[in-house]
Amino acid sequence: MPKTYSPEFRNEMILKLTSPRGPSIPELSAKVAVSESTLSRWLREATTVRRTMSDDPQSDGRPPRARRPEDLSPEDKLRILRESARLQGPELGAFLRREGVHEADLARWRAAADEAALAALAGRRQRSAEQKRVRKLESELRRKEKALAEAAALLVLAKKARALWGDHEDDNTTESDEE
Repeated sequence: MPKTYSPEFRNEMILKLTSPRGPSIPELSAKVAVSESTLSRWLREATTVRRTMSDDPQSDGRPPRARRPEDLSPEDKLRILRESARLQGPELGAFLRREGVHEADLARWRAAADEAALAALAGRRQRSAEQKRVRKLESELRRKEKALAEAAALLVLAKKARALWGDHEDDNTTESDEE
């Protein structure tokens, strides 16, 4: 007949396994005389199925985690990336077990984040070049608009001068014709 363990004992073992400086499954198995497969199953169940009991040490008030790393939201992936960047070795392993994420998932997310950052940087550089071109074209447009306004003003002045003093070409031709 299989041995049964109390929920408190089981939760205590899960807490030890998921703590940052906690023992590995083989170490804990040797200390408490519980089979490695049982401890492994408890840990797997704790990371995939959230308990709703109020005395569950895994319950921290946050919404239940996704069951698969693919189901995590981008915000959760970013949070895991940030928190894992500060950890190494056994601490990282315990953190990843607690989050239900593999190192391969973490590496894939880092690569995707790096690619996205590089793409954003390249896009920013491209926009910067486009912005320089737009500024240059706008400057050229303002210069041409000023020249056009000046030419229009000169034409208006010439028309008014002709209206006031008459047409000088007609006066010159008349005097030369009379002589």
